[in-house]
Amino acid sequence: MGNSYAGQLKSARFEEALHNSIEASLRCSSVVPRPIFSQLYLDPDQHPFSSADVKPKVEELDKDLVHRCTQNGSLDFSNTLTVNDMEDDEDDEEMSDSNSPPIPYSQKPAPEGSCTTDGFCQAGKDLRLVSLCMEQIDIPAGFLLVGAKSPNLPEHILVCAVDKRFLPDDHGKNALLGFSGNCIGCGERGFRYFTEFSNHINLKLTTQPKKQKHLKYYLVRSSQGVLSKGPLICWKECRSRQSSATCHSIKPNSSVSSTVTPENGTTNGYKSGFIQTDAANGNSSHGGKNSATSSTPARPGNYSLSPRPSYASGDQGRSSSIFLPSATMFISGPPKKRHRGWYPGSPLPQPGLVVPVPTVRPLSRTESLLSAPVPQTPLTGILQPRPIPAGETVIVPENLLSNSGIRPVILIGYGTLPYFYGNVGDIVVSPLLVNCYKIPQLENKDLEQLGLTGSQLLSVENMILLTIQYLVRLGPDQIPLREEFEQIMLKAMQEFTLRERALQMGAQWIPVSPGQLPWLARLIASVSQDLVHVIVTQNSLAEGISETLRTLSEMRHYQRLPDYVVAICASKIRGNEFCVVVLGQHQSRALAESMLTTSEFLKEISYELITGKVSFLASHFKTTSLGDDLDKLLEKMQQRRGDSVVTPFNGDLNEYVSPQEAAAMIPTQNLDLDNETFQIYQPQLTVARKLLSQVCAIADSGSQSLDLGHFSKVDFIVIVPRSEVLVQQTLQRIRQSGVLVDLGLEENGTAYQRAEKYVVRLDNEIQTKFEVFMRRVKQNPYTLFVLVHDNCHVELTSVISGSLSHGEPSHGLADRVINCREVLEAFNLLVLQVSSFPYTLQTQQSRISSSNEVHWIQLDSMEDMSCEEKLYFGLNEYSKSLQWGITSPLLRCDETFEKMVNTLLERYPRLHSMVVRCYLLIQQYSEALMALTTMASLRDHSTPETLSIMDDLISSPGKTKSGRGHMLIIRVPSVQLAMLAKERLQEVRDRLGLQYRFEIILGNPASEVSVATHFVARLKTWRGNEPEEWIPRTYQDLEGLPCIVILTGKDPLGETFPRSLKYCDLRLIDSSYLTRTALEQEVGLACCYVSKEVIRGSTVALDLSGKEQERTTVSENESDELLIDLERPQSNSSAVTGTSGSIMENGVSSSSAADKSQKQPLTPSFQSSANSVGLDEGVSTGTVGTGETLKQECDSLGPPMASSTTSKPSLASSSSSSGPRALPWPGGPVQGCRGLHAALPPIVILSKAAYSLLGSQRGGKLPSSSSLLPHADVAWVSSLRPLLHKDMSSEEQSLYYRQWTSARQHHADYSNQPDPNSGAWACHPRRLLLTGPPQVGKTGSYLQFLRILFRMLIRLLEVDVYDEGEINTDHSESSEVSQSEGEPWPDIESFSKIPFDISVHDPKYSLMSLVYTEKLAGVKQEARKESRAEEARKRATVSMMLTKYAAYNTFHHCEQCHQYMDFTSASQMSDSTLHAFTFSSSMLGEEVQLYFIIPKSKESHFVFSKQGKHLESMRLPLVSDKQNLNVVKSPIFTPSSGRHEHGLLNLFHAMEGISHLHLLVVKEYEMPLYRKCWPNHIMLVLPGMFNNAGVGAARFLIKELSYHNLELERNRLEELGVKRQCVWPFIVVMDDSCVLWNIHSVQEQTSPPVEAGVSSKNVSLKSVLQHIEATPKIVHYAILGIQKWSSKLTSQSLKAPFSRCHVHDFILLNIDLTQNVQYDFNRYFCEDVDFNLRTNSSGLLICRFNNFSLMKKHVQVGGQRDFIIKPKIMVSESLAPILPLQYVCAPDSEHTLLAAPAQFLLEKFLQHASFKLFPKAIRNFKSPVLAIDCYLNIGPEVAICYISSRPHSSNVNCEGVFFSGLLLYLCDSFVGADLLKKFKFLKGATLCVICQDRSSLRQTIVRLELEDEWQFRLRDEFQTANSSDDKPLYFLTGRHV
Repeated sequence: MGNSYAGQLKSARFEEALHNSIEASLRCSSVVPRPIFSQLYLDPDQHPFSSADVKPKVEELDKDLVHRCTQNGSLDFSNTLTVNDMEDDEDDEEMSDSNSPPIPYSQKPAPEGSCTTDGFCQAGKDLRLVSLCMEQIDIPAGFLLVGAKSPNLPEHILVCAVDKRFLPDDHGKNALLGFSGNCIGCGERGFRYFTEFSNHINLKLTTQPKKQKHLKYYLVRSSQGVLSKGPLICWKECRSRQSSATCHSIKPNSSVSSTVTPENGTTNGYKSGFIQTDAANGNSSHGGKNSATSSTPARPGNYSLSPRPSYASGDQGRSSSIFLPSATMFISGPPKKRHRGWYPGSPLPQPGLVVPVPTVRPLSRTESLLSAPVPQTPLTGILQPRPIPAGETVIVPENLLSNSGIRPVILIGYGTLPYFYGNVGDIVVSPLLVNCYKIPQLENKDLEQLGLTGSQLLSVENMILLTIQYLVRLGPDQIPLREEFEQIMLKAMQEFTLRERALQMGAQWIPVSPGQLPWLARLIASVSQDLVHVIVTQNSLAEGISETLRTLSEMRHYQRLPDYVVAICASKIRGNEFCVVVLGQHQSRALAESMLTTSEFLKEISYELITGKVSFLASHFKTTSLGDDLDKLLEKMQQRRGDSVVTPFNGDLNEYVSPQEAAAMIPTQNLDLDNETFQIYQPQLTVARKLLSQVCAIADSGSQSLDLGHFSKVDFIVIVPRSEVLVQQTLQRIRQSGVLVDLGLEENGTAYQRAEKYVVRLDNEIQTKFEVFMRRVKQNPYTLFVLVHDNCHVELTSVISGSLSHGEPSHGLADRVINCREVLEAFNLLVLQVSSFPYTLQTQQSRISSSNEVHWIQLDSMEDMSCEEKLYFGLNEYSKSLQWGITSPLLRCDETFEKMVNTLLERYPRLHSMVVRCYLLIQQYSEALMALTTMASLRDHSTPETLSIMDDLISSPGKTKSGRGHMLIIRVPSVQLAMLAKERLQEVRDRLGLQYRFEIILGNPASEVSVATHFVARLKTWRGNEPEEWIPRTYQDLEGLPCIVILTGKDPLGETFPRSLKYCDLRLIDSSYLTRTALEQEVGLACCYVSKEVIRGSTVALDLSGKEQERTTVSENESDELLIDLERPQSNSSAVTGTSGSIMENGVSSSSAADKSQKQPLTPSFQSSANSVGLDEGVSTGTVGTGETLKQECDSLGPPMASSTTSKPSLASSSSSSGPRALPWPGGPVQGCRGLHAALPPIVILSKAAYSLLGSQRGGKLPSSSSLLPHADVAWVSSLRPLLHKDMSSEEQSLYYRQWTSARQHHADYSNQPDPNSGAWACHPRRLLLTGPPQVGKTGSYLQFLRILFRMLIRLLEVDVYDEGEINTDHSESSEVSQSEGEPWPDIESFSKIPFDISVHDPKYSLMSLVYTEKLAGVKQEARKESRAEEARKRATVSMMLTKYAAYNTFHHCEQCHQYMDFTSASQMSDSTLHAFTFSSSMLGEEVQLYFIIPKSKESHFVFSKQGKHLESMRLPLVSDKQNLNVVKSPIFTPSSGRHEHGLLNLFHAMEGISHLHLLVVKEYEMPLYRKCWPNHIMLVLPGMFNNAGVGAARFLIKELSYHNLELERNRLEELGVKRQCVWPFIVVMDDSCVLWNIHSVQEQTSPPVEAGVSSKNVSLKSVLQHIEATPKIVHYAILGIQKWSSKLTSQSLKAPFSRCHVHDFILLNIDLTQNVQYDFNRYFCEDVDFNLRTNSSGLLICRFNNFSLMKKHVQVGGQRDFIIKPKIMVSESLAPILPLQYVCAPDSEHTLLAAPAQFLLEKFLQHASFKLFPKAIRNFKSPVLAIDCYLNIGPEVAICYISSRPHSSNVNCEGVFFSGLLLYLCDSFVGADLLKKFKFLKGATLCVICQDRSSLRQTIVRLELEDEWQFRLRDEFQTANSSDDKPLYFLTGRHV
């Protein structure tokens, strides 16, 4: 087919062959030249000059075009290429002798006005290599880029394109004489003389121009795509004689980079064009590992399948020319320039097939299929052509197609195909199954996964038998599918493996012998009812094929042909070979068409239309099915109707009105269409969060590829495919979502107009828009840009393959944008690719890491959503709906239509089936229209499917005053056919007067939606408040409009359709759509959200097949029951169209018995969900439930509308009832509430081919569409691979495709080759892929993602800090001594006179016991109770922006503190040294050993012994050191637990980057975690005994260690002459949640009544510490601190600049003064209050600086977390929680023992037990509980009076106070009986004595003489509920007598 020659000799062809024959005999020394006729007929690889290569005459071009379109109208550009590589003949024409004088040469003057600059061509275009090296240069196939040297420009090379047949091979031989070249500057083509060419490129030669002299180098592209100088062109015989295989891998093959034929065989004779193939250009099915055997023929011809030597792998497999002995080709180029008779542009007949021809045959087939036959060749390397026996050729009979109506398809099997000649255009050679027979080499792990052993391969005999069985099984309708057969082969191999294992034990198993094969083959075929024939021949396959073709051409029409003929050649020499000839009418056409890619068959169709090949078909459809002339009929109808038209709505089809009246009719407004609300639904939120967490994961990965802390803003751009509607739709969503305003990108007023710059279409203008965007990216380094590539699977072809694009404008654009260097390198740019069909991005070469894929949440998990949610109805649901058992399924196949198509296809074998289908479809719809309006006689000639669709479409607007109706989509991929369909249908509609009834819209991606003005007016009325100039821009805007959308374009591009879409007609989508993406994206058009009831109802068997006659009796007004009726619509149902899925309003139904049984179960479910929304009878449907104000978002979720979807159960039977009576489609009664529209999935009508793939839910398998090749741009890596399972999640499918598919050569990812060292493919770190089914809501999801990403960046710059006012301010001591305001430091004299304010003001202690003061006695007790009751457990926080002085956790990274954090390398860990440090503690009564981990960089802070090994002390500064701005004197200690990541331990910014001494104090078991996160920090590791201790222990040890160190430093410095008291005695102890520090000042008051303002600003920790350290006489203060920040800070609280009160969280501690005051190391809570009270009672000064404040971050993890208290021995998992009162028990009781420290249990118990222990003290603040030497929290209802037992201590005055209780906690010897006798107690006061063990408890009671005043009972003794190993605490309670 195509421009094949039909056996006759064209004179030019003959002359050329003759010439070549003569030339060959002249050149050749030893070899007999090939006979001219074998050259002429049998050489498939001449290089034709297509009209593109030579400047042709116009008439010849016309002739050429006609010739090319003869067979099937496809223009043929298959510029077949081969490499003239091994004829070892001398090149006669050598350069002229070197010693002869140069011939003077006068150059022809340049034409007038042309450019003569060196380095430029005469057209003025630059040709210099330096300026072209980065350009993408398109050159025709067969041409190479070479470099010419100009004598005037010695440093430059000029780039030219030269036909490679005129260049020598690697031996300096075989260059044809003459020249053929193109100018790549101006693009002028076809220079036939080098002289002419050298003039054109301004070589300005002084000698005769010779190509040998001036064409110097090949030009090659480097891996970076840069064109550079390659090897020299060796015009003389190369001395080095490199082996051709290596030589050629260097030689540039410019034509080669272009294409790989898609590997399931998408090139062949049927399309005979559009792909330039090359010798091994075929399937890169093995990802470059393949050898030439996987080539795909572009035409029938000799095709060798003998396996090749393995060195054909590697690059040559890719570079698509393989130079191997067994694939050598001898070619005859065009004639020399001396010959006349070879006309440029003459329509040369093209040879049959572009495949390697092995003129040297392997003599025998070796046993293993994997071994390589070695060609028997003479050792000299000169290959001798062998004459080919006649038996090896097949002459294709004349007029085969015309006579038989069938174009046979030959499926290549195993072995060597013969040569074809003659009428080769009438056959097709398909490599569909060829890879199934080549068993690939797999790695062992892959073999194991498949259940195979390496040894077990199938013999050819077994393959043949399997093939026949497969064909027999296929039956008459199906066509062979590669993927299906591969699975059969795999199963067979697995069986053999099992069999082999079984037989190893037993007898030997005998394989099928070649002798048995014919008999077995015929036996298997015999059951096929003559559909499969077997022909067995002895000599060659050619006999069998010839025989089959002869039978076909001589066949009479009444004879029945087999569908398949299996030709087997049982050759003695070569073993068995076979191929399959497909003769079935349907099968052969489907196979041939499925070989074309979408673009190719669309071109094929447009050629058929342009060349007028369809005229026969068109004339066939000029008459109706009844034989009348269609146009005349329509005219007659138009005349009968006159001027009037059918009433637009609210009337029957036979009611007519005048056009003016029709245009003026106004429908009722539907108030329920609230267009602007944009909602994000739960699944979208979830997915947006998944995206966000993936972005965070990239940032945290440590690969330094994304630093989120760097950005403060988010900006974005959305790139969409070339669809005007999609652009408008995306714009609409961006506008409605308000994302531009939320991201702060645009102002509220301008956002609407400005939205357009954020959406860019992939067309020719993208370059400029994209450059603007990339400029913004570069200029705003602190903005994180997100490039969203929506529908990214469309047109993902590489820029380099652009030369093949055949004028497709979008070719390689996406690649140019997404994969350009700027995008890959921009550190502030994330690429988010979004696709419903991501398979083409999930190959081995994918640029997206599989961990960066975000998949839509599994939709099953949405079942548990609230009842009003809608459910997604996608591909799987459509497939499953076939099992619902309803008479009117949602997926349908129109059998009647298919039968009509088949009849027509037999009649028109030369036309593409889509053309035939389209013409038939137009006729069907036209006749249906006529049948329903005027000619009822045509009814029987329309398929029932078409008729019911049209009936529904045109009758529904007539039923209501609103005039709403349905949408029907007809999918017509070819634009020309779509335009034709639109014109024809519009003509029929207008002639019938229906132009006001429904609209016909051409949905062309390239153009905007265009709707007639009267329909726009109607849409505006429905929408209500639209501005005057509003027009619909998206399909969603057409909601409710009765219309037909003829959707065209190669792919559907993700446009969303309105809820009124009811029918999707995909009858044109047939066997050309044999990839998963192509097929599924078509059905994706119908996917949408539906009411739950549709899916829930389906489980009840609904057989509601109403017949039309019965429908007419439906009563229009009342209905008592509801019924889902999934039936095809009928024209006469007056109340509401009964449609699939709608709820019919009928009292009578087709099968009333069935109805009764079904109504009962259905009603309750409706009842419940309807009522759940509170819909009652009186509510008018205008305001039904929640569905109302919602709009179906983006491709997003439909609104939650239970009310609407579930109509009203059992309404009152009066017709006046205002409740909804039915679930109508939008065309239903006016009361229909609008939520109902979205409730139902559209009905999809498929072609048979698509239906069998999508509908086949056989045995619960996946729809078999999923096992197809995922996308035309990818190829299977291996024919052996596991099956894709039904249960695979999309994540698993992704991993499957990443393992088993690879990108084809023209795919954008093809260039992403693995790293040569590691073998891993490079993924881009900042690239994500969002996948989800079509129309599921991805747009809304990524817009939401942008929003939360922005919020997160802001959150990263913000921090939640506690914002709580001080507590207990009402009972604080007022300072008697006046302080002068504005003093920077306290004056020690006046300050020491201020009394200590003993009340605790820190809000974190709001639930603690009050400390008794005299003022407290006067406080009203009830007030406290109320304030407590209101107290919420959650502490108030407020969000603050972080400033440059904040403390950070590990998640902060920035340039400045990079060294400080020091994550540079793993080796850093070992740079720290571990030092033990031992000292004795009098409190603990033993030696304590601590460990320091000191990084090398911090060793200067320590003193080591002379040997440098032993740590002696930590250096301390002197009090007398002058204030230095860059020094803070005090070491900073931060105890931290459970917060290795979240603790704010990075003080670099807070300390303004100065050197400081910071020690982390951590528990032993947490040390590795902290060390990993903070490798550059000094760690102080507490002994293991403190692993379970509380914060008291850490503070105690910090203080003890510091005092010990102070002594050591005093001793050390004393030796150096420093006074002991001069050593700095302060340390800072601060929490790990201190984040910001502020300084406050009171502003001047303007007028007395106004509260003065407080101004505050952020300061660094450094400045706070330096200020406090500069306090005069600082060594006299024991503790200095600052106050807690609160937004309620007032000038009142700042009036006193210093307070003498409690300080917390951040203190400067004087360890010298407080030497004798210790922290209680047992404590878990309130250790600081306890310590402050002790310090104060010792008479020491505590000072709080009020003009500084501290902000504490709300850290959710770690810190003083409560222990989870569990029983020591777990009995069962699910135990009730243990209550605080169970934390204690009677000694020796059978109580559940707990696994928690005793002290912790005690403190928790006391907090909750005040009612039990101190009943008299509850809310009795006049009579507090007396606590001696300790402060314990015994619950907020109780006050504690703290008294120190130490002599000379200052205590609160408690004269006259009667205490309500006494608390003695681990009291020491200072507490004596005399002391206790001083205090008075209330009668009935209670006592609690706590001791370490039972004996000390007894001793204490005796020593303190407690039994005198207190009464004890045996049962009042308790212990904490620990086991005795855990040392429980004991306590005794008693009553005062």
